[in-house]
Amino acid sequence: MSAYATAADRDAIEREMPWAERDVPATLYRFLSETRDAHGPRPALSFQLLSGAADPARTLTWNEVHAKVTQAANLFSSLGVTATDTVAFVLPNCLETALVLIGGAVAGIANPVNPLLEPEQISAILRETKAKVVVTLRAFPKTDVAQKVAEAVRFAPDVKTVLEVDLNGYLTPPKSWIVPLVRPKNRPEHDRRVLNFNRELARQRSDALNVPDATGDRVAAYFHTGGTTGMPKVAQHKYSGMIYNGWLGAQILFKREDVVLCPLPLFHVFAAYPVLMSVIASGAHLVLPTPAGYRGEGVMDNFWKLVERWKATFVITVPTAISALMQRKVDADVSSLKLAFSGSAPLPPELYRRFEKATGVTILEGYGLTEATCLVSINPPDGVKKIGSVGLPFPYTHVRILHFDAAHNVTHECGVDEVGEICIANPGVFEGSTYTEVDKNHGLFAEGRYLRTGDLGRLDADGFLFITGRAKDLIIRGGHNIDPAIIEEALAGHDAVAFAGAIGQPDAFAGELPCAYVELVAGADVSAEELLAYARDHIHERAAIPKTIEIMDELPKTAVGKVFKPELRKRAITRVYNEALRDAGLAAEVVAVVEDKKRGLVAKLRRTGEVDAEKLAHKLGEFTRPWDWED
Repeated sequence: MSAYATAADRDAIEREMPWAERDVPATLYRFLSETRDAHGPRPALSFQLLSGAADPARTLTWNEVHAKVTQAANLFSSLGVTATDTVAFVLPNCLETALVLIGGAVAGIANPVNPLLEPEQISAILRETKAKVVVTLRAFPKTDVAQKVAEAVRFAPDVKTVLEVDLNGYLTPPKSWIVPLVRPKNRPEHDRRVLNFNRELARQRSDALNVPDATGDRVAAYFHTGGTTGMPKVAQHKYSGMIYNGWLGAQILFKREDVVLCPLPLFHVFAAYPVLMSVIASGAHLVLPTPAGYRGEGVMDNFWKLVERWKATFVITVPTAISALMQRKVDADVSSLKLAFSGSAPLPPELYRRFEKATGVTILEGYGLTEATCLVSINPPDGVKKIGSVGLPFPYTHVRILHFDAAHNVTHECGVDEVGEICIANPGVFEGSTYTEVDKNHGLFAEGRYLRTGDLGRLDADGFLFITGRAKDLIIRGGHNIDPAIIEEALAGHDAVAFAGAIGQPDAFAGELPCAYVELVAGADVSAEELLAYARDHIHERAAIPKTIEIMDELPKTAVGKVFKPELRKRAITRVYNEALRDAGLAAEVVAVVEDKKRGLVAKLRRTGEVDAEKLAHKLGEFTRPWDWED
């Protein structure tokens, strides 16, 4: 189509034919084969290990990607992987990561795992998905991924083979000579077979699959949600949802001439589906700068030079990365850029305006979630961008704003601009079986097919979707619901504030009181008292004015740049409980706050002297958060 500007354009696409009648490939291998046939010699994937604009990079064409994916699928099949077996990978970004994601989904079920997780979380995911093969890094300087996976595999009994990717292959002399001398020692304490991924890949045929491709739709990926504390949930994705995401990207975003700079991790759905699948569908060129993306050494400082080097037309980003980039001068020719695509978290309006002013480039803000194989809505590329909204629902995506009672029954569908829970149905939603654990699917769907996202939002008169918060993130002050976005957006308007995260801190009288944590712009100098005064002037809902504002060197963030609020909640519980214990003269202190599956966040106490147990129980019993003595 030539333009995607309004709801009428979306509706016109839907009127052409039902989704089920669309001529789209049924499997991922056919999907990639069509791209090879149409765009074979064109550049497909590029990766550079280091961040400099002149540092070496490696590029694969679509012909080469197809051949190597074929080899990867054949390799996994030779290791006993069938359509119901799991190929997990614990990898940062590199060319092999994309090949394993696609090849794993062709041969079996691909299971990306966040390499920033600790061994116990990695192991728990491997057990939940019953992974048979794990692909990870060979020990390499400045990363402990190999060591963590070696520990995790010990407690994952289904894992039979570990395949290692050596990043030294991306270096050139003399650096490539040095790595073997300084490579960390990693002696795995497990008895699994350990093989070199690229060596084993080269032994496989590249012209055809050794086993027949799937005949139709099936589960082809497991993606975990969250997971920096506790056991994350694992969502199931089918070929149809993955290909739907790619089809949308090719229809609305990317064309074959586009170069997409994506410093986001491929273990996250944002990079894996709206980006990688859309690049496959369109034949565009995907560039992955450094294994750690935005977290990579020098990436932020060199970002605009990387745009110039690759003549990028799209950049894929998140609000935290945008904020960091706005603290740096645009020091290169970025005239090739057409658009930026932001997701993962709401984008503060002030940040949107700063970016557009600095670069001349418009940000398309979108919305998606792991449980829906990602894409839900986007601000239309060719139409009005409503700052603060996440745009129009995509074709074949149906969004309803529903209100539920305490028993989780639908009471009514919300009207225009009325806030309720966002519920969605689209080809990416696996109805009834979103999570691998059956119990976690209970109550997840409204009226049988509408996925309850847990996000609060509204639809305006033009059909644009606005996210107003997370149902679980609401601050409940004496029965009054406070949206943390009110606080965060106000503080983000202060010139000295880079990031803000608002939560409810425990309170003996109100249950919760709003508090905020901020990270300052580099070099900024402002006190918490000054920020509180600013908040009082700019937050018009009196109950939402923070009780406390704390300045941190860096806010905790997830791998895709969301402010990680569980860590902020732990910090607030520790502070409030310790203040209460101190004020009451009780010889005890909070030494940790841990997550319990049934009780939520639990404060762990340690005695510092003789303790009046009854008095302590009474004092902490004033709060709603549980506590216990440390083990």
